Formats: sequence, structure tokens, C-alpha cells
Amino acid sequence: MKIVTTIEELRGQLRGQLRTAFVPTMGNLHEGHLSLMRLAAKHGDPVVASIFVNRLQFGPKDDFDRYPRTFRGDCDKLEAEGVYVLFAPDEREMYPEPQEYRVDPPRALGDVLEGEFRPGFFVGVTTVVLKLFSCVQPSAAIFGKKDYQQLMILRRMARQFALPTQIVAAETVRADDGLALSSRNGYLSTDERAEAPALQRELRHVVEAIAASSLDGIVRAADDARRRLVERGWRPDYVSVRRRADLAPPEPQDVERKEPLVVLAAAWLGGTRLIDNLEA
Repeated sequence: MKIVTTIEELRGQLRGQLRTAFVPTMGNLHEGHLSLMRLAAKHGDPVVASIFVNRLQFGPKDDFDRYPRTFRGDCDKLEAEGVYVLFAPDEREMYPEPQEYRVDPPRALGDVLEGEFRPGFFVGVTTVVLKLFSCVQPSAAIFGKKDYQQLMILRRMARQFALPTQIVAAETVRADDGLALSSRNGYLSTDERAEAPALQRELRHVVEAIAASSLDGIVRAADDARRRLVERGWRPDYVSVRRRADLAPPEPQDVERKEPLVVLAAAWLGGTRLIDNLEA
């Protein structure tokens, strides 16, 4: 595996490549990330990964410096997966001057759910992803469904900017007890880790209600899931049922005609904020 740290080196390595598959990451890799690399290999050749902790997507209450950096171990994992190039720039390389030009998602999609509780987060995500796409120029890029709203925003960005990059969705990878794999899981204490799968279980209750209820029943199921999490010691930001097509709240007719829905949740367990979702 070739490790490059500058845009010039990266473009030199990829010159003439027309089927590059790309997986952007912030490092601290786990099995979920590695599954993205394997999916990338099915959608292009060569496979390129990036590791860059993007300050732009960290809010004032987020701890940019606390984000775990495990570069040496990450390199070993990527090499074992057959990644051809790892792009690992520093901040000076990615942002040699203040990044005054930014991508601002539409409010109806970017200021709800995660966007409501993490203002500016998706501006930081879309801006760095567009810049990385400019550097790598991939034919396909792989993103996990665990970050459901992010996936939808990036798909729309690619479509509206007519980018020559297919956005490929990867299914969420879970531990045996159902917890979605995430770099944040490493922050959980032993007791918190044992409790963490409750989030997915509550989402499953809501999914069951979607199959059997009216809109009022679905809303009650989401409220009940939020209440039960609070009773177990969680601090939910949201448990919400949305249309898969646009993340808008469903209307009664959507439920009647079986419009595809998704249940999304974000909740604090101790000092760790976990997110998850299930399609219904």
C-alpha cells in the first residue's frame, strides 16, 4: 500500500485511473470501515482510502483533540484489505488557507435530526467530501448507512453538482448483540457497553409499529421508545420516523400506501453520543 500525504502525490499515483473506488474516513478503523473497503473493491479498481480528521465538522461542544488517532494500526488494517493508496494529508495540506468556500445543504435536509443538534456539521462534511472528491476523482465512493442522513445529503450533492461519482451505500455492520459499530463505542465504559444495544432494540419496536399501525400509532411508538430510553438512563436527542426518500416526517397517506420509512435515533449514554437507524 502506498501512503501519500500531498494532493500532488495522490494525483500522480492515480493519473490515468478511471475506475477508482474511494472510501473517506477519519481513521480509528474498525470492522465497519473495513467492510466498506471490501465493498469498494467490487465497485472499482484501485481502492483508495483517506484518513483525515476534519476540523470543519466538529462543533464547539465536540472535542476535536479527543478524537482517537490510531494511524499505525489503521495502516496495517488497510494494507491487509488490499487498499492501493492511502491519502493521509495534514490540515495544512487540506486547508492551506481558510476554507471560506463551503457547501451548504438545503435546510430541509441539513438542519433536521443531526443538523438540529450539531449545527454546521453537514456543512463541514459536504465541504471536505467535495474537496476529497476533487483530489481523488473517484468513479465510486462508499458510505455506510449508519450515517443515514449523511449518506442522503452526499447523494444529493453528487447529483446536483453532476459529479462523476456514484455514491454507494453500505449496510450497517453490527456487533453480535446488535450494537452498530462505531469509533465512538470505544468511549463506552463496560457497563455502558452492555447497555448500548438497547438503542437498536427500541428502534426495532418502532419498526414493528410501522408494520402494524396508523401514523398516530407510529408516532406513539417513537415517543414510547424515547421514554423507555430515558427510564434506562439515556438522554435522547431524537427518536424519529421519516420518509426514506427525503427524511421528511410521514403523512397519513404515506403510511397507507406503505411509503418506505426509516427510524432514526441519537442518544447520549453517559458521555458518549450514539446514533443508529433501521429501515422499515
